[in-house]
Amino acid sequence: MAKKKKIDEKALAAAYNEALALEKAGAFEKAAAAYQKVLALDPEDHGGAAVRVASMGLGETPPKAPDAYVETLFDQHAEAFESILVDQLEYCVPLMVRERIDALKLGPFKKLLDLGCGTGLTGGALRDITGEMVGLDLSENMVEIAHEKDLYETLYVAEAADFLEDNEDGPFDIVTATDVLPYVGFLEELFFGVADNMEKGGLFFFSSETLPAEILGDRDFMVGPHQRFAHAEGYVRKVLESAGFEVIEMSDITVRLEDGAPIAGHLVVAKLK
Repeated sequence: MAKKKKIDEKALAAAYNEALALEKAGAFEKAAAAYQKVLALDPEDHGGAAVRVASMGLGETPPKAPDAYVETLFDQHAEAFESILVDQLEYCVPLMVRERIDALKLGPFKKLLDLGCGTGLTGGALRDITGEMVGLDLSENMVEIAHEKDLYETLYVAEAADFLEDNEDGPFDIVTATDVLPYVGFLEELFFGVADNMEKGGLFFFSSETLPAEILGDRDFMVGPHQRFAHAEGYVRKVLESAGFEVIEMSDITVRLEDGAPIAGHLVVAKLK
């Protein structure tokens, strides 16, 4: 078995800081070239160089944010995650999910799968109407905090699509993915994986971010200015339908604030036919 190449952390930090400085100065072509040096030093892309290049409108749009980047990002922010997301960025998608469940008179549920469970915000919002809860997240630090809350019967450190391919815990009658799609561009693998792990008639709740049509153009998805994926409404509907879901609701929401400005998105309720 080949030995994993050791990263030169000092050289990597210098290369990343150079690329970031060029990006912030608006020298995007030079920044993109500098990020290629970062990727050469760190092929797993812990710093999200590929996503940053795509957010500048250069290079290819990756199918998703690199696992190493998402894991690093959320591991670093785990302790302050809820304070930043809920108090500063006014993120309340889990409560929106609960509100729609109550308004549509859905539930109670037998078994929930919470994809990208983070510190357990969605788990907390749905605990009293769910028999058994399974959560997973790429960030081990996030999962540890969720574990301390004693909300979930089972917790995994895993990537969503990989878990769905090998999972033996199902089937589930409800699956949630709040704040997962901003780190995934290509949705087919995720949505088909959810369908494969769900009972007929099961419900899929998730949030997505979007951008105006004049920015998205004819693209299904793109990396937006804040290094997160934005999806076209038509693309989300198309993939849901092809995976066997019926869209019950697709509501316009403010997902969060970014630099004080609202980030537009959708809250989707879908049912497996």
